[in-house]
Amino acid sequence: MVVGDVTTGTEVLVIGAGPGGYVAAIRAAQKGLDTTLVEKDAYGGACLNRGCIPSKALITGSGLAHEAGNAEFMGVHADPAVDMGKMVEWKDGVVDGLTSGVEKLCKANGVNLVAGTASFTGENTVRVAHGGEGQGSETLSFEHAVVATGSRPVQIPGFDFAEDHVWSSAEALDAETVPDRLGVVGGGYIGMELATTYAKLGADVTVVEMLDDILDPYEDDVKRIVRKRAEELGVEFHFGEGASEWSEAPDGGYLLHTETEAGDESTYGVDRILVAVGRQPVTDGLDPGAAGIETDDRGFVETDDRTRTAVEHIHAVGDVAGDPMLAHAASNEGIVAAEVIAGEPAALDRQAVPAAVFTDPEIGTVGMTEADAEDAGFDPVVGQMPFNASGRAMTTGHTEGFVRIVADEEAGFVLGAQIVGPEASELIAEVALAIEMGATLEDVAATVHTHPTLAEAVMEAAENARGQAIHTLNR
Repeated sequence: MVVGDVTTGTEVLVIGAGPGGYVAAIRAAQKGLDTTLVEKDAYGGACLNRGCIPSKALITGSGLAHEAGNAEFMGVHADPAVDMGKMVEWKDGVVDGLTSGVEKLCKANGVNLVAGTASFTGENTVRVAHGGEGQGSETLSFEHAVVATGSRPVQIPGFDFAEDHVWSSAEALDAETVPDRLGVVGGGYIGMELATTYAKLGADVTVVEMLDDILDPYEDDVKRIVRKRAEELGVEFHFGEGASEWSEAPDGGYLLHTETEAGDESTYGVDRILVAVGRQPVTDGLDPGAAGIETDDRGFVETDDRTRTAVEHIHAVGDVAGDPMLAHAASNEGIVAAEVIAGEPAALDRQAVPAAVFTDPEIGTVGMTEADAEDAGFDPVVGQMPFNASGRAMTTGHTEGFVRIVADEEAGFVLGAQIVGPEASELIAEVALAIEMGATLEDVAATVHTHPTLAEAVMEAAENARGQAIHTLNR
């Protein structure tokens, strides 16, 4: 127990133990630096506790139940019952195992762990307030710091997450019952993943989105496949509408009120309202200004390609540093920060950072689209392989979507890919590696792929770009 205020020193101070922070701390310790990691909540951050991992657990559970109940075409007849409480209990077990694993990894690598909330008091000091009555505080001095405090869901006026019927993504992942009617405000990746999940669990889902389509900024043909599938699951979409307020309904539920830019109003009957309109940086209590750290007009910490802030010995990684706001990008940034601190010539390289959306079907993208390549001055060539021509996709019953690969026509270097279909989140890694290593279409096409697999579609797309695909018509 720490009582009063004591001062200790460390070479590297990391604030926040999410995917950016704990990775930075472990790598710094591996480099022989005395490293201290401060966390106010749970190891693993939002990703492991309230985002990536728990959402994928529920996506898997809901998908399994839906598959079992809709496999008559395979000769499988079932009517599965979902025990939502048990599913959430299982999800929590997965989360607990991973978060405790992160703590053990930090300790095993020699990272000093401190529980509490850190606030800058200068360019080389923070005060850490320890939770609990009588726990006091301590001052930590540091030579280098890494800010990795993450992000939280954006709350919109009139929709307070303190209300039982208004959910952020965190509440949606902890619900032990499925609402009969779920209203989703926002058609981005979080809204669409959870809309799909709850539709498969039996809820009537209504999505309202201010833009004219879901999943901005993905390409139209990618979004169209996901939207069509969601509609088949019963999801109802209303575009060009923003949530304005809610009210109690005579039936005991609630009314979600929306309004267009032209002032047209609509109402939708719901039992719960999920607000998923984006995320904002967590810097409250951190007092970055006391250290001279600059933030932009949205509160994100500004950094360079070596993760350094305006104060050169203080770095920022992960969501608090802004886009791309992806857990794997945060981890990469954490490694770069630690290696820069250790004096190594590390820097960020964004050209091969993949992204995935775990809808049904999934989306995986990396690098440039055809339009991006043209804007960058390339003369792109594009190859595409539909999953309805993939033998493995046919044996899974999931043939929606395609693999599209973009390359420079003259040199053949792979520039990007867009995949929508089964296991897109896994398949995109091959193209990310191709971009990272400077591979050409010929390299991808000449790599022997196991048959029958979904990954063969990547090979066929590369062959299609070269005008010599075997299992799809060449353009």
